[in-house]
Amino acid sequence: MLSILTAVGFMATLGLLLAIILIVANRWLYVYEDPRIDQVEDLLPRANCGACGTAGCRPFAEMLVKGEIEPGRCTVNSTEMNQVIADFLGVDLGAGEKRVARLACAGGDHVAGMRAAYQGLHTCRAAALVSGGGKGCAWGCLGLGDCEVVCDFNAIQLDRHGLPVVDESKCTACGDCVDVCPKDLFSLHPVSHRLWVACKNLDFGDEAERQCAVVCTACGRCAQDSPEGLIEIRDNLAQVDYGKNALASKVAIERCPTGAIVWLEPGGLVLKGRDARKVIRKEALPIT
Repeated sequence: MLSILTAVGFMATLGLLLAIILIVANRWLYVYEDPRIDQVEDLLPRANCGACGTAGCRPFAEMLVKGEIEPGRCTVNSTEMNQVIADFLGVDLGAGEKRVARLACAGGDHVAGMRAAYQGLHTCRAAALVSGGGKGCAWGCLGLGDCEVVCDFNAIQLDRHGLPVVDESKCTACGDCVDVCPKDLFSLHPVSHRLWVACKNLDFGDEAERQCAVVCTACGRCAQDSPEGLIEIRDNLAQVDYGKNALASKVAIERCPTGAIVWLEPGGLVLKGRDARKVIRKEALPIT
């Protein structure tokens, strides 16, 4: 009986001692967290896409409450919901231009030929390890859809020619497609960047056209027709200086003979210039 009482007394003393330690630890180690953080986080889309420049919605909410960032920097959330956050915190809405993923290739299987038929794991990364994937254009999209698979927001779909199409309304600029593409064809741009070179081929002239009908041939007409410095030909490829984006206009695309440089309208409409070769073929080119 004595041993039982001793054991009970020991456990009671131990429990009391641990409770005292926890009380003291809570008092001295407690870190205050503003309760508004949870409330703001609930008003965010919880996409954790990183488009705002932070690691996710929780860090973004913390920065909002501290006043280190503005609600408008979240381009995934609706403007109305961002305004709710701004009103709740008593801050200005601010502005953050939406960014989207852009693909530097227009070479679907009806305009860009294949030198060999790839047989193996159905991913672009696997195909790229086998002599570059078999496409005639060594820089072109392989069309196996790694970007489509990795996109958690259903913003990328392959068209009938095996070319990824980005839905700007769904894209959150998370960058997953940028990371997964073995040809480095994706990059993130503000939606105001409407002038776009849909090519990354560094071959020149006729040699480039033999591989793809919509390739940039480095003819230089776009650079000639644009304000000085807006477009330069470097490494046999037209390249846009987006630091001068305010000077961009549809004039630059008009004389492009292949339609490699385009103007991207809101809603996904792709405009080519008046001199661009008309693409009539709908079926895939044969393997040569």
